[in-house]
Amino acid sequence: FWNVLIGDMSLVGTRPPTVDEWEQYDVNHRVRMCVKPGITGAWQVSGRSSITDFNEVVKLDASYVRNWNILLDLGIILKTVGVVLRRDGAV
Repeated sequence: FWNVLIGDMSLVGTRPPTVDEWEQYDVNHRVRMCVKPGITGAWQVSGRSSITDFNEVVKLDASYVRNWNILLDLGIILKTVGVVLRRDGAV
C-alpha cells in the first residue's frame, strides 16, 4: 500500500510485469503499461487463476486502459472486496 501512497502504483491498474515478462512482450502487449500498475485490476476480478491464456489477460487490461473512468475503478474495487471475501481465484 506504501507504493500507492508515494505514487508508484495505483489502487486499480494492470498487474506489473517482471523483467523477464517485459522482455517477452510483443508490441501489442505493451499497451498494458500505459497506466500505473495497480494493487487490483480487471484480471484479478475476472477469474484470475482460471484465466491461463496471456492474450486474454492482455485483452482485459487493454479494455481497462481504453475504457478507463472513475466509475470503472470504483466497480473494480467493489468487485475486489467480493472476490477477497469469497476467496475466488485463490490458488
